[in-house]
Amino acid sequence: MSLSETDHELVTAELDRDPTPAEAALFENLWSEHCAYRSSRPLLSAFESEGDAVVVGPGDDAAVLALPEPDAADTPAADRDADDYGDVYVTFGIESHNHPSYVDPFDGAATGVGGIVRDTMSMGAYPIALLDSLYFGGFDREHSRYLFEGVVEGISHYGNCIGVPTVGGSVAFHEGYEGNPLVNVACVGITNEERLVTAIAREPGNALVLVGNGTGRDGLGGASFASEDLAEDAETEDRPAVQVGDPYAEKRLIECNEALVDEDLVRSARDLGAAGLGGASSELVAKGGLGARIDLNRVHQREPEMNALEILLAESQERMCYEVAPEDVDRVRELAERFDLGCSAIGEVTAGNYVCEFDGEVVVDVDADFLAEGAPMNDLASEEPPTPAREVPEPELGDAFEAVVSAPTTASKRWVYRQYDHEVGTRTAVKPGDDAAIVAVREAAASATADDPEPIDEGDDDADDGVGLALSSGANPNWTSVAPYDGARAIAIENATNLAAKGAVPLAAVDCLNGGNPEKPDVYGGFTGIVDGLADACAALDAPVVGGNVSLYNDSVAGPIPPTPTLALIGTKRGYDAPPAALDAGVADESELLLVGEPGDALGGSEYLTAVGGTDRFPTLPAEPAAVVATLASIARHDATVATHDVSDGGLAVALAELVTDTAGAAIELPDHVAAFEETPGRLVVQTTDPEAVADLAGDLPTFRLGDVTTDGTLSFSVGEESVAVDADRIRELRGVIERELA
Repeated sequence: MSLSETDHELVTAELDRDPTPAEAALFENLWSEHCAYRSSRPLLSAFESEGDAVVVGPGDDAAVLALPEPDAADTPAADRDADDYGDVYVTFGIESHNHPSYVDPFDGAATGVGGIVRDTMSMGAYPIALLDSLYFGGFDREHSRYLFEGVVEGISHYGNCIGVPTVGGSVAFHEGYEGNPLVNVACVGITNEERLVTAIAREPGNALVLVGNGTGRDGLGGASFASEDLAEDAETEDRPAVQVGDPYAEKRLIECNEALVDEDLVRSARDLGAAGLGGASSELVAKGGLGARIDLNRVHQREPEMNALEILLAESQERMCYEVAPEDVDRVRELAERFDLGCSAIGEVTAGNYVCEFDGEVVVDVDADFLAEGAPMNDLASEEPPTPAREVPEPELGDAFEAVVSAPTTASKRWVYRQYDHEVGTRTAVKPGDDAAIVAVREAAASATADDPEPIDEGDDDADDGVGLALSSGANPNWTSVAPYDGARAIAIENATNLAAKGAVPLAAVDCLNGGNPEKPDVYGGFTGIVDGLADACAALDAPVVGGNVSLYNDSVAGPIPPTPTLALIGTKRGYDAPPAALDAGVADESELLLVGEPGDALGGSEYLTAVGGTDRFPTLPAEPAAVVATLASIARHDATVATHDVSDGGLAVALAELVTDTAGAAIELPDHVAAFEETPGRLVVQTTDPEAVADLAGDLPTFRLGDVTTDGTLSFSVGEESVAVDADRIRELRGVIERELA
């Protein structure tokens, strides 16, 4: 680790002396791109982050949102007022663990889960759901499969062990991730006003207490490692920068954190993630405009003869830093011992500098705000990408259909989510594999704790008394490679359409903005495009962006990744029931299959062009996406709606293939290849017993009759004079490529 020459000059001028080795290492990590957002922060003001639901916005470990009361949960955010929100809060955050997951896919992904769960805990919340969005190189490449299998195993191991369900997410394969996969993980927690904690230190004289695992030497320099391009030898040379997780310690820490919050012992909190103890403690006091005095010798350690720099910067997992009133330290220690966790009173909050001592000597003495917030921003050149020409081949329809439906990105992800315990906690009402997950919130404000009520009973007369949280996350690298700005807008609309397909309307979003080396003008131009596109679309959707993460320098010898704006979107609906993404043969004779939404009339960024070659402009997107999403949600909630599924990756061809069951099929007529394979978001396939009611609800939104629901389990569709008929067994075979290859 080394501080750059220009940064060293700034630090020296501020301190009026050369920094100590420990200070230089702290600045190098806390002023890294990973921590300070030096290349991205100037762009992030584009996001709108305020709203009636927002209790805590960007800048803390996780955002905090007030849930609407059940009778207002179906109402679009623009039509609610402050009185529509109750006293039950949810937390929402997202993190990346990209570089570590390349070097060590199992531990890199596992500790990514652990970190976002601790971010949730530090807000006084109990974690109730996880989402993961994963991006890998070509599925046909052995190394990509190695990373894919290791990452999924790491996520499933950690999440399953700590008892937090992984309820949704996404997986994409693209050659741009061959040398640098992405692992983006989001977490939702539950709390209320009385239990809410922030990362703002309160008062000089309060104690700083470290609770959790002992500090080792793992993860040293992780923040600076995450701020560099991956080198060819990263898998061996950078392994010490990857943390090693212990999910059973994390589970004990979750329950200890609950006990501490229950007894109102926590004045402020921050989890130990990037830059370890030095990062967490300095940021905690800096947010309160305060300082600290810390004795590093007091930190409980699991390795001998650790020096000051190692104690400060190790990113050992399962650790929390708490601000505690002096009279409460003994009780905190008692609770830590109850859960078999280490506990050290390492120092106190002060009104002065951030000071650390080791072996009786002062090794750090700096202004906390300068350390945490003083990094200068970068001024980088930017180039916009060219607009692609139109060159669209039209192979035989059956060949195109099979190629698109069997593509790993559009294929079934059952191999992934069947490894996750998505039902632990008895909240998961709509499970992985659908457009969006739905998690039940049945608590009243006074009981929003870890203790869960009765399991979900879909026949319960009180099923509409709670709020269903609809969750969706993901991005599409094909879209943002072709058109960064419009592709990012489409990603936001697509995630919102996922919620609408289950009858929910958006509440808020968090994002994970992933890019390559920003010092390359074309890379920074693409990154700027995804930021602006996501910001504009979320504003148009009335979904404030309340937090997020930026991960740059995702660049390797294989080149930069595609600009990848993972969006995690949370929405609400009254109750927990939702129409399935599967046709119902039982009402085939009384129902019709409709498509609601405006086509975009282009194939740019589609899986079709990836499979058959060619280029095209990006589709035209809805001009008023909030109105479109609200309309689609109202259609999904209508009593006559039998099944719903959004049109996304692979277009109508894939949406229809996913709707078919062993007993329910469809007979469809489409005008051309564009209609069959375009991926314009904001469209919904609806099986309904009352097509007139759907048309009335749709209003000005176009409604097309696709065809009939059949009882033979076969998808039959024609495009002009060509036709294809594929039964459920063949569709299952095509869509099962991942499970079949990895079995």
